Amino acid sequence: MANQGNGRQPPKYQRIADVLKAAIQAGEYGPGDRLPGENDLMATYEVARMTARQALSVLQNEGLAEARKGAGVFVREFKPLRRRGIQRLAQEQWGSGRSIWSADTEDRTLVVDQVEVRERSADERIAGALDLAPGSPVCVRSRRFVLDEKPVLIATSYLPSEIVEGSTITQEDTGPGGTYARLAELGYKPVHFREEIRCRMPSADEAERLSLSMGTPVILIVRTAFADEGRAVEVNEMTLDSASYVLEYDFDA
Repeated sequence: MANQGNGRQPPKYQRIADVLKAAIQAGEYGPGDRLPGENDLMATYEVARMTARQALSVLQNEGLAEARKGAGVFVREFKPLRRRGIQRLAQEQWGSGRSIWSADTEDRTLVVDQVEVRERSADERIAGALDLAPGSPVCVRSRRFVLDEKPVLIATSYLPSEIVEGSTITQEDTGPGGTYARLAELGYKPVHFREEIRCRMPSADEAERLSLSMGTPVILIVRTAFADEGRAVEVNEMTLDSASYVLEYDFDA
């Protein structure tokens, strides 16, 4: 397959990866099936081991395949989450007692397997986002979310202690509708949200906590929730496994 930009063919490993990708998309290899190994690819395409290894790495980096130690490389069985960025934050979602995360999972169960709630002093970054003086106390809620036994998301929320102190927001279980429903009960109902999105490679800690394959980037989403008169009441920093998510934004013209 020629490169339209300069007339050159892609490197061999990319061409092999493209053939394997087409076979996966055509159903020749289904979820959980083992892909040809390095030795198979070396013999079939008459390439060096490094080229075969790079071809399989492309599929892993794109989230189509995963390596299993001592067993080979397999078509990934995990179905990506479709994160509906607008619908999930509608008041009818959290206002009716449903978790905003349920908008992403459909009939699958998203489990919080790690949660920590503590109070700390806000650094300049968080204080600036919440319009607080640096050093002001904030409630910090850290969680890890697991779907189909696969860690997919780490989220850390920061809320001004002055408005959440004594509420269930400072406990591990915030109750039906989660943090936003509790903020509404406290008189700080979120009426506006802003999300900033970027991508980068994970830190060693993020790669370990999300069980990421080598070379898999993460998606960073920072959401700020605002109550009436533009008061920022929460900053939520989320780190997503990029291979586990499709970000969807559906809105009228």
